[in-house]
Amino acid sequence: MNELRFRTGGAADAAAVAELHGDSWRRHYRGAYADQFLDEESPEYLAAMWAGRLAAREGTHTTLAEYDGKLVGLAHLIIDADPKYGALVDNLHVRAPLKRQGIGTQLLARTANALQEVAPGSGLYLWVLEQNTAAQGFYEARGGIRGDRKDVPPPGGEPRRLNGQPACFRYYWPDPSLLA
Repeated sequence: MNELRFRTGGAADAAAVAELHGDSWRRHYRGAYADQFLDEESPEYLAAMWAGRLAAREGTHTTLAEYDGKLVGLAHLIIDADPKYGALVDNLHVRAPLKRQGIGTQLLARTANALQEVAPGSGLYLWVLEQNTAAQGFYEARGGIRGDRKDVPPPGGEPRRLNGQPACFRYYWPDPSLLA
């Protein structure tokens, strides 16, 4: 049954979500994040992070995309994250071989729909690494407005996990219903 399905993520999904997130980081964050962190520390770091996030889901919503029963994409939303910009899409990842097939677009649309159900009128935003020009193009093609630039905060607050001072851009949608 080769079918793309979407569902809400829960605690039982933490390991699969952490694995997909880590694979995406290793593909797109290399250079900004330290190799030792990406290759050796990130699996444990992300496993703990996602176990906590998916166990305590109040104020969040995680949408998962599955193909043939396997996790191929995720979008994690933090509602009311910013008084000006609204809800934060803290992670949006699609498994590399399945990119450019509309999964990311559908995840973003479903995330916008979920937000509108719980916080009508809220804006939506996310942060994109400066070096990740493909993701910037993706968000711009979906109407995202590029806003401010800031230094990337180090994972777990540990500067050694970064290479230098990588930066990221805010992309935002004042009216996320346009994504739905």
